[in-house]
Amino acid sequence: MGKDEQLPNNESSLHVRKGVASSHDGFASARKKKFRKKEEQLPAAKELAEKVRAGERKDLARAITFIESNSKSHYTYGQELLQQLLPHTGRAIRIGITGVPGAGKSTFIEAFGHMLCENGLKTAVLAIDPSSSISGGSILGDKTRMESLAKHPNGFIRPSPSGGTLGGVHRKTRETMLLCEAAGFEVILVETVGVGQSEFIVRSMVDFFLLIVLTGAGDELQGMKKGIMELADAIAVNKADGNNKPLAEKTKREFNQILHMLQPATKGWASKAYTCSAIRREGISELWTVIQEFEKKTKAAGIFEERRRLQTKEWLHALIVEQLKADFYQHPYVASHLAKAEKQAMTGDITPAQAVADLFSHVYAHDQ
Repeated sequence: MGKDEQLPNNESSLHVRKGVASSHDGFASARKKKFRKKEEQLPAAKELAEKVRAGERKDLARAITFIESNSKSHYTYGQELLQQLLPHTGRAIRIGITGVPGAGKSTFIEAFGHMLCENGLKTAVLAIDPSSSISGGSILGDKTRMESLAKHPNGFIRPSPSGGTLGGVHRKTRETMLLCEAAGFEVILVETVGVGQSEFIVRSMVDFFLLIVLTGAGDELQGMKKGIMELADAIAVNKADGNNKPLAEKTKREFNQILHMLQPATKGWASKAYTCSAIRREGISELWTVIQEFEKKTKAAGIFEERRRLQTKEWLHALIVEQLKADFYQHPYVASHLAKAEKQAMTGDITPAQAVADLFSHVYAHDQ
């Protein structure tokens, strides 16, 4: 059509053709189909156990993932795997390391672990990370903080998020430790988050407990509970270098005076304070000598094995409490009446104790 030409009235340049019938029903049929997750094919527990014992890191990491998983199928599989590996555990020295924020725990662990690896000892670091309350993931990133140790052929680092629940740490860290021992690691270092109850939990799963502190015992003690000091088999005054070295020596003497008045953390062993510099890697090998002497002395007296037996007993009871708690909250009556009980307790209609008693009475009534 030319530039100046116009269409006749009631006519259009758009031509619409008659539609053709189609068998396609849009997305209606697609909506009817439910997505089915492909069932995971797990290797035979015996097969993976053999690979873990062979010392392959990727297989150890995979085994730990099953242990840490909250999936019911993974939990069952993980327990079967542990049963296969249990006869090959218990040969490592287990060392718990804690300290207030800023004391240089990570720097110390990297220096200490690297020294052990260089001495030919396979060393695993299990770092209990505080978890993000939003995402639930680890927020410390131990592999980036201990880069040289993570790259060492004799080293292995596994940061495990606590998920905000110490009960989970109690089970998962213990079981991860057993897997590392089965994989041939000779030294297991367990780093705590350095706050609150986690120190007591880690103390209950290790042989030797080391407390990292800074100079200035007076100021340090203001933010440190007496109970934490009573857990320590040794105290390391870190950053004892340069102009800070004299003050570190003074702090060591002050801590030794305090330790002398406290009940020993381990029967038959006198806890003492020492100085070190993690950055300069000074005093690190001396602390390893102390730990070796501790192991030799406590094993000779039968204290070492007795502690491990008691720890296993404590672990069993901790798992009972964890299981009872899970079963209680998953009980149908509790699931349907807990919100009402909470509301009644908050409004003062009943006491919290009465609300709990009512829930438990129905749980046991339904179970009989």
